[in-house]
Amino acid sequence: MLQPGWEAIIDLALAEDIGTGDVTTLATVPASTRARGVLLAKAEGVVSGLDVARAVFQRVDTAITFEAFAADGEAVVAGVELGQVVGSARSLLTAERTALNLLQRLSGVATATARHLAAVAGTNARIIDTRKTTPGLRALEKAAVRHGGGANHRFSLADGVLIKDNHLAAIGTPDRVTRAVRQARALAPHTLRIEVEVTTLAELDEALTAGADIVLLDNMDIEQMRKAVRRTANRALLEASGGVTLDRLRAIAETGVDLISVGALTHSAPALDISFDLALDSSRGRTED
Repeated sequence: MLQPGWEAIIDLALAEDIGTGDVTTLATVPASTRARGVLLAKAEGVVSGLDVARAVFQRVDTAITFEAFAADGEAVVAGVELGQVVGSARSLLTAERTALNLLQRLSGVATATARHLAAVAGTNARIIDTRKTTPGLRALEKAAVRHGGGANHRFSLADGVLIKDNHLAAIGTPDRVTRAVRQARALAPHTLRIEVEVTTLAELDEALTAGADIVLLDNMDIEQMRKAVRRTANRALLEASGGVTLDRLRAIAETGVDLISVGALTHSAPALDISFDLALDSSRGRTED
């Protein structure tokens, strides 16, 4: 089921792709032709975006039927049919690229997230995303992170207080961490947690004394993170961020931090290879192996 606001994203994507009309399809495919299209995984990964793909096809033509053979969040291997669509060949061809673009992109995010989760298995660290998302696709990409087993950081600037290095630079005083945390505590809505970014253990001590709920450890090395965990002693949640790669992920998780934010989940995830194969509609059922 689509979440509120997703229809607008789909409409924008379709308008971008179709423009004033699919001239190739209209010129070459008879209006009466019916077809069946199969979405096929061409690589191993985790699926995300089947409901979105369904909505794309049915936004183009409400008469199209969409049957999913997998579920969002499901791990699949190459060769697995993810779903089929049946309807007007013209409509299927017009919707195909937008549906595939979104399904491949979101499945790529879910797959990348699942790989990061696997790297920290057995630790207490949670993998979370960031706001480094594709403009306009944030809601879809954050859903894909959840399908991959990850968790979401704040959705927008209104969802939480995160005092970053540039906020601190704008304050400029020696006790800037203390001032920023206390001002946020006094002026921000009481329902929001206060998080502050630090780069040194001294700033960590200052943040803890000021009463931060979460402290973001920015680009600290493994030994600094271990010391930060010992110093914090569960007085606040610790988030590791910056320089997070799959190669370093296990070592970061084993320091004892609570959260590891990974921008690469959304800004660098490669699309999952998925094809759309069309044939004249000779059968309404799924082809069995």
